[in-house]
Amino acid sequence: MATNTDTSTNTNTNTNTNNDLPPSSFNTDLPPSSSAKTTGFLKTCFNGINALSGIGLLSIPYALSQGGWLSLLIFVAIAVVCFYTGLLLQRCMDASPLVRTYPDIGALAFGRWGRLAVATFMYLELYLVAVDFLILEGDNLQKLFPDVSFRLGSVRVGGKQGFVLAATLAVLPTTWFSSLSVLAYVAAGGALASVVLIAAVMWVAVFDGVGFHERGRLVHWAGMPSAMSLYSFCFSGHAVFPMIYTGMKHRKRFPLALFICFTVSTLSYGFTGVIGYLMYGDALKDQVTLNLPSGKASSKVAIYTTLVNPLTKYALVVAPIAEAIEAALGVAAAKGRRPMLLRVLVRTALVGGTAVVALAVPFFADVVSLTGALLSCTATMLLPCLCYLRVRAKVVRPAEKAYWLETAVCAAIVVFGSAIVGLGTYNSVKQIVRRLK
Repeated sequence: MATNTDTSTNTNTNTNTNNDLPPSSFNTDLPPSSSAKTTGFLKTCFNGINALSGIGLLSIPYALSQGGWLSLLIFVAIAVVCFYTGLLLQRCMDASPLVRTYPDIGALAFGRWGRLAVATFMYLELYLVAVDFLILEGDNLQKLFPDVSFRLGSVRVGGKQGFVLAATLAVLPTTWFSSLSVLAYVAAGGALASVVLIAAVMWVAVFDGVGFHERGRLVHWAGMPSAMSLYSFCFSGHAVFPMIYTGMKHRKRFPLALFICFTVSTLSYGFTGVIGYLMYGDALKDQVTLNLPSGKASSKVAIYTTLVNPLTKYALVVAPIAEAIEAALGVAAAKGRRPMLLRVLVRTALVGGTAVVALAVPFFADVVSLTGALLSCTATMLLPCLCYLRVRAKVVRPAEKAYWLETAVCAAIVVFGSAIVGLGTYNSVKQIVRRLK
């Protein structure tokens, strides 16, 4: 999933204006971005890969164990669909020079209700990703220090719960700053962290005696909804694609850049899933780092890499949500001690809320699966197709055969995505309720 949200923090700058953006016409020959800070092709590819690289890398082996080897076909299909819907977002942006963010696309297609719907799914997804970060921290710190427990006065707190609270306190001060430029540079190491994680897992298999001895199952139908949901979570970078596109120096090369990003991400996710499944088979836990042997240096490298990434990205993830609330309260740009105190309280309440959810529902795979099915799949499959069909209807006449072929493809994606949303959401909620009993 995309957690590189430094470019998405401006999604609220247009929320009070241009609610109903006027369409112009599809224009694929746009000039280079007029922004003073444009990005070249290689940096665009890096930003896109970083947006797609995230905590989904940890759960992809578990997803494969849930669905079996044949689920790799669905994994590839989801990657292809998400790549195509990324191109649809580009076409929507080409329809109007006023469109710069994903909520703008919703406004262009369906007016202010479209903007509200897109923004709601974006913010809910970011909120649950922040929850996933805290659960991940608790799980992996407990893996490193299994015998640790905490006391809060006379109350004894378990190791995992204590680590979740410790991680919450660690990230809390980073959310109080309006300028996240420093954290943005640190979070840009997400792609490098993914490489280190894959290399560490490979080292455990090849040099630490684990090997590739498991054969796995061809297909596991009962676990297929969970597998599809987790796969969908991996390719949820659409919230930042519009910002990446508008910042490009040569926008006509965006399709090629997007193709490279999805190819690299698909290969890295697929490779990690395959080697993890060959290493541990059906014994895989919801995070592959939890299967790694304790005490090995390579295992510690993988776990520490996993721990650092969420700590640096947490503030970037919650910032768009905080800015939306601050804008609604009228303190987003206000000066003075009182507005600053209100902003701190808003962000503290947000962080506290994610901690409460992480403690109440500490099931990493189920929360990620719910995020992938209900929110990521909607944002990456359903909304792009629906918005594009609506925008296209305003500017293009249904005269050519390609028009109807494109409509059929979008309709098929909507059906495919709706199946994942329905089955995946039901399965995730059922699993969470069962674990809570």
